[in-house]
Amino acid sequence: MRFEDFRELRQRQLRATPSLLDAAETNLYRALAALRPEPLADPGTVYRCDLARAWLRRFELPEEWSRRAMISRGVRHGLGLVFHRLRAVRARLWLPADVYPVYFELARAAGLAPGSYPTLPAPVLPSPPAGSPADDRPEYLLLANPSKPLGRYLSEAECDELVAWLDASPRRHLLIDSVYDLGAPFAAGTRRLLDTGRAVLLHSVTKGWLWPRTFGVVLLGPEQAELAEAFRADPPTPAQLRLADHLLTEHGDLPRQVADELDARARRLFDRLPPEVLDAIPGASRTSPGNYFFPVEIPAETLRHEYGVLALPAGVFGPTDWPGAILTSLADPFEGGTVGRVAGTLGPGVRR
Repeated sequence: MRFEDFRELRQRQLRATPSLLDAAETNLYRALAALRPEPLADPGTVYRCDLARAWLRRFELPEEWSRRAMISRGVRHGLGLVFHRLRAVRARLWLPADVYPVYFELARAAGLAPGSYPTLPAPVLPSPPAGSPADDRPEYLLLANPSKPLGRYLSEAECDELVAWLDASPRRHLLIDSVYDLGAPFAAGTRRLLDTGRAVLLHSVTKGWLWPRTFGVVLLGPEQAELAEAFRADPPTPAQLRLADHLLTEHGDLPRQVADELDARARRLFDRLPPEVLDAIPGASRTSPGNYFFPVEIPAETLRHEYGVLALPAGVFGPTDWPGAILTSLADPFEGGTVGRVAGTLGPGVRR
């Protein structure tokens, strides 16, 4: 089922059965609108190199990497530029089948024909078909850490598998979408994969600062230096750069506040769930900080008919054979008034 179709179905089901517990809201920006800072009307000039260094300092990454820290307008923009380069070098691309359909839209728009691998109920890395001949094409695998809708970070064992996958061929590389990581520095698994020298990291202010399609950083690996010119030729606008500087310098604590609010909402969701449903959420997803996606190995129809809980079918995130569903903690019943109190601590320029 496409997400747009489910969104209409969700509204019909809530109207028909108002007693349903709505655990199917996905709009983070609407749920946390009171936390989102407004841009300042500042005519000053902000330079991309300064933002790159500020971003590296925030995430405790070496400042000498600044020449590889490309400024973008967000993860989508960054992936679009990377995918066009992969098409030019005839790279093979693997995408998670059940995470974010936009990955496939961007890849196909760039002229790629990506393969896929499942992440639900756990990631299963791709391998070439039996008997297929080896070739000299570059190979890239895109992953998200943390991953939605899995709702957790990569485990140590999964990082071991990814490192082994890289070690199997010098032409293999990773693309890491870290947009859901609200902490600083990045998660240990992300840092470990960066240390291989074979990973490209993508990050943005989309989730932590609630400003989608505005500003991001693509940290290129040592072997992707030729991509730098594409980013330099297609930068964010001066207004977007000023906003990014404002977010990083004046609202550096906002991602922690977003994570705290999401943790509070998750607890309210758990308090409302029937015990059988709560027990079906994996512990790693239940305890992952700042998470608002919770997979359960119970079909969405069963949740609705037997437990009075409205959830997202896993297929909304992409083709999957997994029969379970995804719960979220963003709907109004889980708000609890914390957002308004937190927003008041941010000072002028914050929506209330």
